[in-house]
Amino acid sequence: MPPRVGVAIIIRKGDRVLLTLRQGSHGAGTWATPGGHLDHGEMPEACAAREALEEVGVTIGPPTFRALTNDVFADEGKHYITIWMEADWVAGEPTIASARELTELGWFRWDDLPSPLFLPLRNLLEGRSYGPP
Repeated sequence: MPPRVGVAIIIRKGDRVLLTLRQGSHGAGTWATPGGHLDHGEMPEACAAREALEEVGVTIGPPTFRALTNDVFADEGKHYITIWMEADWVAGEPTIASARELTELGWFRWDDLPSPLFLPLRNLLEGRSYGPP
């Protein structure tokens, strides 16, 4: 099966980033940024804004490209190319839209992230990414 394309959105609010605790999908039990699959014909910026609103109920400013990660979930037999977008929080109190997909969420400082982290986020933070210097 060919790789799928995911879009992850780093939502910043001051010195904090919004993370969610995944469940019911690959990476269950790990902390991740909001995100989802890129729809046919959709631009990554539009996907990031859509996923922020659908998944956690927040409105973001204009998203900008940050990096790509190549994420192979060997145990689950899945392979994703993740497009990392970044934007500032604009409005809305983060809420869990689907208890089937997420169990917790919160704002965390980059130097005090919860664990374990979702594989794509680990890859990004550990420098296993492609993008501007």
